[in-house]
Amino acid sequence: MAQVCLSEVTKAWGGEPAVHRVSFAAEAGSLVVLLGPSGCGKSTTLRLIAGLENPDVGTIEIAGRDVTREPPARRGVAMVFQSYALFPHLSVAENILFGLRVRGVPRAERDGRLKRATDMLGLERLLDRKPAQLSGGQQQRVALGRAVVAETAVCLMDEPLSNLDAQLRGDMRREIRALQRRLGITMLYVTHDQVEAMTMADRVILMRAGHIEQNGTPASLYEQPETVFAARFIGAPAMNLLPAGVLAKCPELLAGMPAGHAPEALIAGVRPESVALAQAGLQARIIAAEYLGADTQVETRVGEETVIVRRSGRFAAPAGANIYLKWRPQDAHWFEASSHRRIAGK
Repeated sequence: MAQVCLSEVTKAWGGEPAVHRVSFAAEAGSLVVLLGPSGCGKSTTLRLIAGLENPDVGTIEIAGRDVTREPPARRGVAMVFQSYALFPHLSVAENILFGLRVRGVPRAERDGRLKRATDMLGLERLLDRKPAQLSGGQQQRVALGRAVVAETAVCLMDEPLSNLDAQLRGDMRREIRALQRRLGITMLYVTHDQVEAMTMADRVILMRAGHIEQNGTPASLYEQPETVFAARFIGAPAMNLLPAGVLAKCPELLAGMPAGHAPEALIAGVRPESVALAQAGLQARIIAAEYLGADTQVETRVGEETVIVRRSGRFAAPAGANIYLKWRPQDAHWFEASSHRRIAGK
């Protein structure tokens, strides 16, 4: 097992920073997800760790060794690409063993590693097929097999499930997580999908515009978002965010407001599942209701602000009807309107 550490890593393209002063440590044997929207710098960060790009500033260490200027082959990492990067003219077995052949690994050792990998990934019956004869999930397993046979302590994955359908993504999430635990490897996994991050990661590094917005466990990002961006990005549907002044007509909703702050200087946040429909409270108007089977998401409007309410089961909500909303003071999150940062202790 190997720890991966980045310190003040910066990479710019044409003067525009793609990654700016990024620092974090992926503990040995952990699965760390780099999460964020397109263009946030997560894939660039992964490529810098792999050695496919060189940082302008900063250092990268793998297993305690400075690899900042080392070529990819000397970093001791395996990588799984979004496109799978399989050779169409080679069989499954040849694709999996390609890297070992290039490195001159003896035949007997190659065969042993191939058997272990294919047994683990359920590829035994597919070894003679070409990639075009495989489903998307099978191609993904072949790409995983190529990483597994490398037997490196670190594995990098760049949005490996984005080409699969929703059900198959769910199956592959569980397989990848189980594989990482079984092998005990350090895995850095890039995705824009918060479900992948929340279900797979030991730690999530949420990125925005080239810098780290928040670094923590999946639970901490959901329950204690440090910024308005983190609050909006984590959670489906996203956290409701309202100028605290909107709550002035319902003083009980301001009961947990941090002392020393005026409502006009704050943003109040509340998760949709924490909002209840009530006989009295904050007046709202129903816009629409989406029945999803297990629950119903009710879109309401408080003045010009949208508030989503999640109710379990089916809820018949006529559009245009007036209702009242409330939530417990302890369920509210408070952010400074000027900095968009969470107020300490709340």
